Amino acid sequence: QVQLVESGGGLVQAGGSLRLSCAASGRTFINYDMGWFRQAPGKEREFVAAISWSGGSTRYADSVKGRFTLSRVNAENTVSLQMNSLKPEDTAVYYCAAKRSDYQRDYAYWGQGTQVTVSS
Repeated sequence: QVQLVESGGGLVQAGGSLRLSCAASGRTFINYDMGWFRQAPGKEREFVAAISWSGGSTRYADSVKGRFTLSRVNAENTVSLQMNSLKPEDTAVYYCAAKRSDYQRDYAYWGQGTQVTVSS
């Protein structure tokens, strides 16, 4: 079992920046691919970004490409999502997720989420 705790959400004006962090505990962090998802009111949860266990591979949703950067520090069991040039449509609850890199196709572990609100 992996426990995930997000932090760093808040209220920011359009064009501003926020940095979300996710702290993992409970299992060997390096065994897990990590991802961020978000869910806006009245909408389905959507993929934002993902990073491989080594940090060597990242991918992003088209809507955030060029504005968001995902990184991880395995020695600290953390992943961080740097969000720049924020837009009102980025407003959502952001969730950190984990899956075993060697045998899990879907994300199996989820954090409680952190609210990001971007005002226009």
